[in-house]
Amino acid sequence: MKSYFPPRPAWHHVVCLACLLPVAGFAKDASTNTPPPGPWLTMDRIFSSTDFAEDPAPSLRWAREGRSYLTLEPDKSPEAKGGSSLVSVDAAAGMKEVLVEARLWIPPGDDRALPLHGFQFSADQSKILVYTHSQRVWRHNSRGDYWVLDRASGRLDRLGGMAPPGSLMFAKFSPDSTQVAYAWSNAIWVQRLSDLRTTLLTPDASPHLIHGSFDWVYEEELMLLDGFEWSPDGRRIAFWQTDTSGVREHTMIRNTDELYPVPVRWPYPKAGQRNSSVQIGAVDVETPGRIRWMNIPGDPRENYLARMQWASNSTELLIQQFNRLQNTNRVFLANADSGKADERLVEWDAAWLENDNAATLLTGGREFLWLSDRSGWQHLYRAQLDDGRLEAITSGEWDVVSIAALDQPRGWVYFMASPEDPTQRYLYRARLAGGGLERLTPIDQPGTHQYQVSPCGDWAIHTWSAFDRPPVTDLVRLPSHESVRMLRENRKLHQAWAALKQPKSELFRVEITDGVELDAWILHPPRSRSARRNPALFHVYGEPHGQSVADAWKGRTHLWHCYLAQQGCVVISVDNRGAYAPRGRAWRKAGHLKLGILTPADQAAAARVLLKSKRGLDPERLAIWGWSGGGTLSLNSTFQNPGLYRTAIAVAAVPDLRYYDTIYQERYMGLPQSQPEAYRLGSALTHASKLKGDLLLIHGTGDDNVHYQGMEALINELVAHGKQFSMMSYPDRGHGISEGRGTSRHLYELMTRHLRDKLELRR
Repeated sequence: MKSYFPPRPAWHHVVCLACLLPVAGFAKDASTNTPPPGPWLTMDRIFSSTDFAEDPAPSLRWAREGRSYLTLEPDKSPEAKGGSSLVSVDAAAGMKEVLVEARLWIPPGDDRALPLHGFQFSADQSKILVYTHSQRVWRHNSRGDYWVLDRASGRLDRLGGMAPPGSLMFAKFSPDSTQVAYAWSNAIWVQRLSDLRTTLLTPDASPHLIHGSFDWVYEEELMLLDGFEWSPDGRRIAFWQTDTSGVREHTMIRNTDELYPVPVRWPYPKAGQRNSSVQIGAVDVETPGRIRWMNIPGDPRENYLARMQWASNSTELLIQQFNRLQNTNRVFLANADSGKADERLVEWDAAWLENDNAATLLTGGREFLWLSDRSGWQHLYRAQLDDGRLEAITSGEWDVVSIAALDQPRGWVYFMASPEDPTQRYLYRARLAGGGLERLTPIDQPGTHQYQVSPCGDWAIHTWSAFDRPPVTDLVRLPSHESVRMLRENRKLHQAWAALKQPKSELFRVEITDGVELDAWILHPPRSRSARRNPALFHVYGEPHGQSVADAWKGRTHLWHCYLAQQGCVVISVDNRGAYAPRGRAWRKAGHLKLGILTPADQAAAARVLLKSKRGLDPERLAIWGWSGGGTLSLNSTFQNPGLYRTAIAVAAVPDLRYYDTIYQERYMGLPQSQPEAYRLGSALTHASKLKGDLLLIHGTGDDNVHYQGMEALINELVAHGKQFSMMSYPDRGHGISEGRGTSRHLYELMTRHLRDKLELRR
């Protein structure tokens, strides 16, 4: 199960401005009385004041030519009516040009400008498509209203025809700028901009048949939201069709929305159960309903179509198909005229393959960039589309983490890596022809870096943070990495952080057995109360889809850990084998068929080593806590190692691995039908009878991701064995348990009070 922070939406056609803001959580209530900045943290300062609030991340996107960037700037003039102007900023000179005045975002007859959540230019730059009034669908704000502004006339039209407000998804211009396609009511529509006439392209809407978007599990685990794409010539639209018939539904009861409880049902395939049937088609825009289906071999319920894109022409589609175990990825080249699909590349692994390897096509369309760890380390390759032949671009005993940008005219590919320290991230580049490896991030900036590289490759919007260093964002020139302009200083946050009596921090490795070293960090209390040993809290995640030990700023959670350290608690985090770190294939996939088995064993071994190697830890006052996969690991750790931890806190955990979804759980553990013993031993429910110590369970009853059902099953098991525990249910809250006024503070105060009581922390 993934961490509770949402993945980045795959909206390539429109920039989502809301997604570029920091994760919510710092209340900005001006009426709250908070103490002045000082050396000591309080729950008020962390959760109810703005002392440590981050400045909004700059909402920027690169213009097409890559030498200027676009942003929205609030216009406070009366005629703007609360709107923002769309501004272009020259990267080199910093000169600004207003492209669209704020007053043009005011719909006819309205007294307020549209709140803009995203925008897209037409290919000829004559029109702008804006996304507004966005609404949350599962994890993402992917449904809302779309309007088109004609730049010459100033005319502003809402799209959708007979569709009700707030119901359109993923609208995008046709290549010739005359139409817009969008998903609505499980179907794909096009709307002509000259007269706003709408046309239905796919079969009529059905509760079980989805066109152009996805079911819950495809969205959550394959990170697929936008399910259709125009062909380069605009004659066709390629799309996914998802048939959820026969998939068993999960039911949640929302008890606090209305006077009577409201049931919410949706198809959710649990491990080992039936999946949706998914296929890819191409529809002729001028002949609605004329669909050519791609003949991808295999049972569509026993395979996943994880990626689809036009292959730089309007006839061929590049499609990736994973088998159900996700250890084989077959890349097909499909013909949109005939539907014939030819296999061009096969990637295989004895454990599993990551499913976020989007092929980056090179100019000409007969080659693409490909990531593979077939050598034992993840590296970049050039793949030949005609025969699947691979040519290595990078090599060595280190991992390429991700592709950052492609500058084909000058023969460079930019990527993120950290060959010396897997807890950090830096920008590198290499020649597309191989060789020429070069680190671009300066040596004197240790930590974690993120880059939004311009299309021309000369510039990047750069964010840098470290474990004890809040983030800053600037504009840098590439490849020199010269800082040209500061975009976000976070000055107030830096000042408040510097004024604290900070815990003593250390990133290090702990050797748990011969040759096995785990990455770890530790926070020591900044003051010594007495000669008495200190309690310790272990923060864990442990799943193969995340990394807890990173030389990066962790925001509010880090501040809470620092608060506990100021209260006399040592806080530690260790990444067990199988964590998603750039330490090679064998490291990342060590947890295959061993989740809940290897992971708690590694954590317990690390705890025992640290009790001996780190002075001042009290072996009688150890605690462990985690969220989602970390909650599951907390349960397994305390159940399988009775007496090691005095208490555990499990937030949004999965006590029985069979209760989680097919794509995630089967990737790492196989099918329950073929691996029953692995599922039994890896499930905390199996070991609940061995609980010795205190346990606090926390869950949102409205969690669509990790269902409250699992917590109830665990409660039954603990009760059956006479085990006492504490629990907190948050009504109708989701996986992040953040909805509702005061929820986040309440949750962290609950955990703080529990730890204070059980670990005997000073107040």
